[in-house]
Amino acid sequence: MRFTMLATYLAIIVTTLVLMCVYIISLLSESLYSAETINMFAKANIISATVSDIWGSDTSATAADKFAGVIENSLAGTNIRGVVTNTSYTVLYDTNAESQLSGKVFMRDVLKRALDGEQAKTITTVENDMRLISVAVPIEIGGSIIGGVYLAESINTIDDTIQSTRTSLIVFSALIIILIGMLSLAMSYIITSPLEKFREVAREISKGDFTKRLAVKGHNEMAQMAETLNYMCDELELLEEKRRNFVSDASHELKTPMAGIKLICDSLVSAENLEPAMVKEFLTDMSDEVDRLTRIVERLLVLTRMDAGDTSLKAEETDIRMLINQVVKKLTPIATSKDIVIYTDYHDKEFDPILLDYDKMYEAIYNIADNAIKYSPEGGFVHIDVTSDSNYLTIKFEDNGPGIPESERDRIFERFYRLDDSRARDTGGTGLGLSITKEAVSMHGGTITVTNASEVGSIFTIRLPYKVRKGGRA
Repeated sequence: MRFTMLATYLAIIVTTLVLMCVYIISLLSESLYSAETINMFAKANIISATVSDIWGSDTSATAADKFAGVIENSLAGTNIRGVVTNTSYTVLYDTNAESQLSGKVFMRDVLKRALDGEQAKTITTVENDMRLISVAVPIEIGGSIIGGVYLAESINTIDDTIQSTRTSLIVFSALIIILIGMLSLAMSYIITSPLEKFREVAREISKGDFTKRLAVKGHNEMAQMAETLNYMCDELELLEEKRRNFVSDASHELKTPMAGIKLICDSLVSAENLEPAMVKEFLTDMSDEVDRLTRIVERLLVLTRMDAGDTSLKAEETDIRMLINQVVKKLTPIATSKDIVIYTDYHDKEFDPILLDYDKMYEAIYNIADNAIKYSPEGGFVHIDVTSDSNYLTIKFEDNGPGIPESERDRIFERFYRLDDSRARDTGGTGLGLSITKEAVSMHGGTITVTNASEVGSIFTIRLPYKVRKGGRA
C-alpha cells in the first residue's frame, strides 16, 4: 500500500510541476517576445514619422543623407538593423554598411505587407540557426505610402534566457520531486505502520485470540480506527466468554436430566422382581426427567433462533386483557395446588389494542408469572397490575416471595443464572425463562425491570410502547 501511495503522490506532483513549468515558460516566452516586438514597433514608427518629415517630396537616393543621423540615433545602443526603402523596394539607407545594399532591391515579405499599409511582424530562422524578429511599417506623406521602414534583431538572447529559465525550472522541479518523494515515503510509512499493526491484530483475532489491543494515540482517524478495533475485540471477547459459558451451562443442564434417566434405567435393569407400582414410579420419574430435558431443549432452540437473527415479529393488534387472562387461566391450577392466589387488576379500564407478536409476548408474561408462583410461599399471592398512558402499556407482576438482592438484579436475566440453584432444579427451572422474556420484550422496543416490594417479594415491570395503535395513530 505504501508504494501505491508513493507512486500516487509522485504522479500528482510530477504532473503538477510539468504543467506549471509549461505554463511559466509559455508565459515568459510570450512576455519577452511581446515586449521586444512592442519596442521595435515603437522605434520603427518613430523612424517612420521622422523620415516622413525629413524626406518630404525628395525621394532621391541622396535624400537618405538627410535622415541617416536620425536613424542612427534611434537605434543607438541596440543590435537592431534598420533599412529604409521606397515603394520599389530600393534600399535608401541600411544601418549595416557591410551589406552594401544601398541602391539595391531589398525584398522581404514583412516589408511587402508594410508597403501595402500594414504594420507587420515575423519571426524567422536564418543561417547558423539564428532567429530573427522582424517588423516593418509604412512611411506615409499626405496619406500616401512613399516607402517603408524595416527593423530586424536577433532574439537568440531571449531564447537563451528562456532556455536558462527552463533548465532552472527542470532542476528545481527535480529537487522538489526528490524532496517530496522522500517526504511521501516517510509519510507512507507513518500512515501504513499503524495499518500493519491493525493487520497483525486482525490476524490474531481471526485465530481466536481476542485479547489483542492497539495503543490509541491522539484523536485522528487512525486513533478512531484503533478505538473501533479495540471495541470490536472487547465485544468479541465478551461474546466468546458468553459462548463458552453457554456451552458449559447447556452441557451441564442437559447432562443432569440425562444422568437421572440413565440412573433410573440402570436401576430398572439391575433390579429383580420389581413390583408394578415400583416400575410405575421409576417410569414416572423418567417421564419427569424427559419433560425437563424437553423444556431445556425447546428453550435453547428459542434462544438459538434469537441469536441467529430471527428477530422478526408476527405483529398483530392484540387485546392485552385477553392475553393476560389466558396466561392466568393456564397458571391457575398450578397456583391453586400451592394455595397461591393469582389475580389481575385492570382498574376497570378498556385498553386500546396494541401491536404485539402474540406468541412471544404470551411466553414472556407466562415466564414471569410462572416464576412468581414457583418462588412464592404456600398461601401467597401473585398480583398482575395493568395500566397505560398515551404512549406506553405497563404490566407489573408482584409476589410475596423471598425477593431478589439488589446485587443480583442485573444477573437474573442471564442465561442459566439462578438465585437458588437447588430450589430451581426442584421446581424444574431451566434458568432460561427470564432471558427469553427479556429478548422478547426488547424485540418489541420495550423494557423490563425488577425491584423489591416494600416488605417482601419482588415486582417485575414490563413497559411496552404503543408504536402503532388502532386507526394508524403512532
